Amino acid sequence: MDMKKIHIAIAAAALILTGCSKDFVSPRHNSSEPLDEYYNTEARMHEGLVAAYHPLTWFDYFNQYCPLNLVSDIMADDIYCGGESPNDQKPLAYAHLYTLQSTEQPSMIWTICYSGINRSCVVLQYVDGVEGMSDATKSLYKAEATVLKAFYYNLLWKFWGNVPYYDENLTSPYLTEQLDHDAVYEKIVTRLEEAIDMGVLPMKVAGGNEGRVSLAMAYMLYAETVMYQKDQSRYSKALGYMKEIIESRKYDLVSDFAGIWLETGEWGAESIWEINYFSEGGLRDWGAPLNAGGQVYSVLTGINGYSGGIYYPGWGFGTVAKSAYDMFDDADIRKDASILNWEKHIAEVEPEATYNSERWENTGYFLNKYVARKNGNHGFLASDNLNFGNNLRYYRYAETLLNAAELSVLTGADGSSYLKQVRDRAHCPDTGTSIDDIIEERHKEFVGEGKRYWDLVRSGKAASVLKGSNHEYRERDWTESKKYWPIPQSELDKDPNLQQNNY
Repeated sequence: MDMKKIHIAIAAAALILTGCSKDFVSPRHNSSEPLDEYYNTEARMHEGLVAAYHPLTWFDYFNQYCPLNLVSDIMADDIYCGGESPNDQKPLAYAHLYTLQSTEQPSMIWTICYSGINRSCVVLQYVDGVEGMSDATKSLYKAEATVLKAFYYNLLWKFWGNVPYYDENLTSPYLTEQLDHDAVYEKIVTRLEEAIDMGVLPMKVAGGNEGRVSLAMAYMLYAETVMYQKDQSRYSKALGYMKEIIESRKYDLVSDFAGIWLETGEWGAESIWEINYFSEGGLRDWGAPLNAGGQVYSVLTGINGYSGGIYYPGWGFGTVAKSAYDMFDDADIRKDASILNWEKHIAEVEPEATYNSERWENTGYFLNKYVARKNGNHGFLASDNLNFGNNLRYYRYAETLLNAAELSVLTGADGSSYLKQVRDRAHCPDTGTSIDDIIEERHKEFVGEGKRYWDLVRSGKAASVLKGSNHEYRERDWTESKKYWPIPQSELDKDPNLQQNNY
């Protein structure tokens, strides 16, 4: 299963969206056969598994812009909302300014996650009944679907905390209990342990299957969940998982940090898990955003009004704070690989290039990791803006090492050797090895990758770092009540038993 192209197969599954419940989007097929009779062959079950992966590609645009890394980062300190004005994309601006409302927020994340959960549950419900399918393949599908379900719930849990939870798809009236954040955490981590303990996931998937759940991906999701919850009882297990990844020698740091973010850098030695997009034959369009193809994030955060020969004109969202660029030592190879300094660019590379600097929150700094590049949408068949082929790098081996360093310190061990590998690759001169030092190393390593906000919250630094007085544009302070977004009003309207979060 070539996962760079796997989402083309969604057409074969013939699954479309129906709004038939309060808390998930349900798939159905374009066949007269009832759903419980449809999944009766291995080929059809494969379609069901493809369908469970497919919502991963919707976050950048599903009738609303909500790229996971952008939505997360604009709540922190390195990445600004940008765009034409605060009224350009209000849900993003409200998340950025801490003024979210139940009616104005990136609520499509909720819809997408419950669609993914529903589709994962379909696999788990029907796979055992498929005749002629080997037990090994059935077990693999169940493990993948269980991890995917945990991934979708992890996002709901981080954004909203107290959410409806189910392990089996619902029937009319499609209502289920809303669990508090601690109970949701326990469900997620328990399901991950169950999938891991099945012993069927490969540490690294075979070539041609890139994008499918691997054991290393499940381990990374587990560590992320445990560390965000600050569950000391599971730190040792999470550390053990990180050590297994490291000792497997299936992954490694690459010397060319800047190359990670190019099309040629996809699925390199450092990549543990990416969400796949492709431009060649890309069919995503404004009237059909769920079609297989590319992403819009690169254009969304691209250089507005750009004229020159290297980049592709974008819309100027996700501008980067000058402080993020300045935090790097000049020798650190991540500095310019991560962030495009416009003044430096025109001084050293394109002296005749120009761009529109009149956008909201313009800084003159852009996220070089994902900025739209010329020909980044080569071979598209539908919208040029919706079909950029740059994958979303979700888990990298560098994070494995930094997780191992942090978990080592948290369990009373020495994690300096893991930290040193990341710094040596970056040519970073820092030497500290405390938790604070590790959090700051993550700050540099993952700028623009959607990690910073969650690191500040889980480390207890959010209240002191995310003050309005520390920010160029934001006036409000982050407070503990901002940890969980308000439940979308549309969900409250459908279920009077849902309890609203205090935001």
